[in-house]
Amino acid sequence: MKKIVSMMLTALFLIQCAMAQSVQEGVKLLQYVYKNNSAKAVLQKAYDANPKDPQAIYWLGIANVAKNREVLSKDGVAAARALYQKALQDGVNDPLIWVGQGTLDILDGNNINAAKQKFEQAITTTTETKGKNKGKPSAIILNAIGFANSLGGSTLGDPLYGIEKLKQAATIDLNNPDIYFNMGVCYLKLGGENGGEAVKAFQEADLRDTKSGRAKWRTGKIYQSQNNKESLELFFNGAIQAEPAFPAPYIELFNYYANRDVAKAKGYLDEFLKYADKDPLNDFFYAEYLFRAGKYTESLAKAKEIEASAGLAAVPRLSLLYAYNYDRLGDSVAARDNVVKFFNAKLDIQSPDYELAVKLLSKFPGNEAQTVGYLEQAISNDTSKVNQLNYMNQAAEIYGKSKMYKEQLFWLKKRADVLPTPLTNRDYYYICDAALKSKSIDDAKKYSAEYISKFPDQMFGYRFAANSAIAEDVDTTKGTAIPAIQTYIDFLNKDSVKNAKLLLQPYYYLTYYYHDVTKDYPKSLEILNHILAVNPEDKYALSAKPTVEKEIANPAPAAKGSTNKGSTGSTPAPKKNK
Repeated sequence: MKKIVSMMLTALFLIQCAMAQSVQEGVKLLQYVYKNNSAKAVLQKAYDANPKDPQAIYWLGIANVAKNREVLSKDGVAAARALYQKALQDGVNDPLIWVGQGTLDILDGNNINAAKQKFEQAITTTTETKGKNKGKPSAIILNAIGFANSLGGSTLGDPLYGIEKLKQAATIDLNNPDIYFNMGVCYLKLGGENGGEAVKAFQEADLRDTKSGRAKWRTGKIYQSQNNKESLELFFNGAIQAEPAFPAPYIELFNYYANRDVAKAKGYLDEFLKYADKDPLNDFFYAEYLFRAGKYTESLAKAKEIEASAGLAAVPRLSLLYAYNYDRLGDSVAARDNVVKFFNAKLDIQSPDYELAVKLLSKFPGNEAQTVGYLEQAISNDTSKVNQLNYMNQAAEIYGKSKMYKEQLFWLKKRADVLPTPLTNRDYYYICDAALKSKSIDDAKKYSAEYISKFPDQMFGYRFAANSAIAEDVDTTKGTAIPAIQTYIDFLNKDSVKNAKLLLQPYYYLTYYYHDVTKDYPKSLEILNHILAVNPEDKYALSAKPTVEKEIANPAPAAKGSTNKGSTGSTPAPKKNK
């Protein structure tokens, strides 16, 4: 009898181990990013074998939602919610299920407060009350909370909260690499200058599991965003060497070489398709390869084949691939319509996609606000400072070409505020130009003064300062523009031969001001002589000079109370500076 009981217990133990191993296998496949279908199948089998196993329930729910860490399935959210709710109704009132529900609160509506309530409840429930671990919560729960806040784009979850819980988990479980991997992704979601902390976290994950390629792959993606060829290749190839069956680094290298070396890219694509699941999402990469190889018609045909078998909703980037192909085939309307369709879906948008959207929409007047709206999305989603500055510059260019100068100035100033290096001569030129054209006189004065200070040997700072002063004194009665104009003239006179044509306009302004406004005819005559010194054949100066000389020689009686310095005679008003 004892032997029978012992055999039964042994069998039960082996069954439980097998189920635990199947859950771990499913999690491993899920972490492979492009093995989601295989992961779901394994986890579903584990769940069917024991529908009350919290680990199987939790991970099956995650597999329903997360196609990969960045691409989430909206349809899967409902399935996961139903799964977790059924578990609770069946009496599986496990803290891990609460964390799963909190994860869905983040991914579906970003209800962080509701999520945190469930997270904190799970932490409290799993905190040891006695023994050597007294006061310590479950590292599994803390890691799952960090994982929840690492999912999705930068606007989802609270990555700082996630990092806090993951750091706590790392003090309890010293061996689990996932803790540091999730921490690294949370740092990346914070953006800004947190890339270095992310790399450190991935390095810690790698130290804890050197046979895994995940941490190396994710580090490679950081260097890929920085266009650091040497480092991205080092880490992606390192991931392949550590774990040859891991599909993710192959597709990253395919994407990198797709526009650089199509033959090399094809080799990486073949390896990717060898190890990745058979899935329309993965077949898409072959259609993309055809585009990269210049086979646009074949790429369109393959894309339509995938759409017919799986549907556009299942492979949202098909719309973008249509846009790329139609653009190369010269159908701008079809290209634009497809890129708009893709962006409206708001799924799996990547940095290069914004460039295509801007290119296509810029061809159609009236789309400026929509186009810049895409650039604003790019700025908020892209952690690369270089890329963000480029997007801001593109926004300014779009508005500048459309003569929407206030909007152009806004983006030029926004870029100037975050530029890590001093403004260049070119930067100042465009800001001052946009400020004047938008009649933002205060900005024009401010930046032209800075322009002169930073680049005193450049003529345009003085010109913009003079034009800003002229614009401020619209009717020319205050005379406040005279000092800036005179400074501009003094600069031009450093090479009066080269700048002869440029000198005429500010001299015309001074002539007008001294003759028509202040009635200072001697000063007016002095300016006319300067004009003739620059251009002895200047028609205006030649015709106006005799009149002014006559006014000086035969001054008319000044009217009572007048402060005129010359006669009240008249002479044609010279042109004002524009």
